[in-house]
Amino acid sequence: MRLILLGINHKTAPIELREQVAIPRERLAGAGLGLLEVAGVSEAMILSTCNRVEILAAVDSADVDLAGSLHRHFALDPALLRPHLYEYRDREAVRHLFRVAASLDSMVVGEPQILGQVKDAYAVAREAGTVSTQLEPLLQSAFAAAKKVRTETEIGSTTVSIASVAVDLAQKIFGSLGGKTVFLVGAGKMSELAARHLVKAGAGTILVTNRTEERAVQMAGRFAGAAVPKVISWTEMRAAAAAADIVITSTGAQEPIFRKEDGQAFLHKRKNKPMFFIDIAVPRDVDPEMNRLEGIFLYDIDDLQSVAAAHLAERSREAGDAEAMIAAEVERYDRKLRAVHAAPVIVALQQRAEELRLAELRRARLSGLTAEQFAAVEAMSRGLMNKMLHPAMQALKAAARDGDLARIEAIRETYGLVSEDLPVAEDVVERV
Repeated sequence: MRLILLGINHKTAPIELREQVAIPRERLAGAGLGLLEVAGVSEAMILSTCNRVEILAAVDSADVDLAGSLHRHFALDPALLRPHLYEYRDREAVRHLFRVAASLDSMVVGEPQILGQVKDAYAVAREAGTVSTQLEPLLQSAFAAAKKVRTETEIGSTTVSIASVAVDLAQKIFGSLGGKTVFLVGAGKMSELAARHLVKAGAGTILVTNRTEERAVQMAGRFAGAAVPKVISWTEMRAAAAAADIVITSTGAQEPIFRKEDGQAFLHKRKNKPMFFIDIAVPRDVDPEMNRLEGIFLYDIDDLQSVAAAHLAERSREAGDAEAMIAAEVERYDRKLRAVHAAPVIVALQQRAEELRLAELRRARLSGLTAEQFAAVEAMSRGLMNKMLHPAMQALKAAARDGDLARIEAIRETYGLVSEDLPVAEDVVERV
């Protein structure tokens, strides 16, 4: 198996470009199936979040053109997209995937949402049949590595996310959120996180709306006491927004839901009292043109990077520990991948030697021996077998460590072994 990971993220491209390639969850399965139609692609998974779109593919050769497929899917000029793309292959693709799952490549290092997003992308791909025997072990190893980082380092010791950074920004704008009205547009996980941080920060009134009102009601129901957000119907959204000091948007809309003319109406109703929008959606919920209005202050997800940088500085030591752990996990996965080629040959060789040993014992007609005598002969024959196998076993393990598939194949042919159909237990691979 060869791997290619192609992507675009908050480090390589502005939000104006990222929102053009964002893929809604309901279209991920279809996009993944489309990738299987690309010559040489056997399995694929697509991860699409507010900060990245990445394609992970198992391919037959290094000549597969994933970038061309991306350009065609989004009908984008290659000259526009290609300078912002990054591509990793094989071991480097594994390393990048592990770092993403462990939140080391996130805008907010240590945020917990990304692992859930990777798992969700995997679930969609598996259900669609675009992930199977080749990518499955890699993704399970990525999940295990991410879990190890979160449990064995301090990188996730405090609750930090895009939502918490948005609330931090709101506090910096106003100094205090006491007495302020905050309107959450969208009732997904990000909005719920923002609501919890707003409650902790002492926000005066929290309003929430969602296109499907039931989801907003369910989200509000997860709060208790005076902290319960007030649910606003989608049809009353603009009237409620005009009364809000801060509007935090996080919907899955493909087009802006607030435009410049809305901002003008809001300012008129507010008698030009300032209003702040924090748009953490990709594609954006708020038309950038609204920022041109005097009295409207708009921040999108890329504007949050300066606030997020402060969290990265605080977590530099923890991030260093996590990077070292990821490097060790990548090496472990790489060794395991190489061992997979040698393990069936080792099993076949041991099985063949054991068959020969037992056949020779039967031929020797040892029925007249006492139990103790037979046990001694049994032990001697097994010891001789292991000593005879030792050079071949060591050669196979060395070839596995070096990734020398030609040596493994040569040893297999020398002993006339048929290893392809032999099941190999996980513990055998680990021992190799």
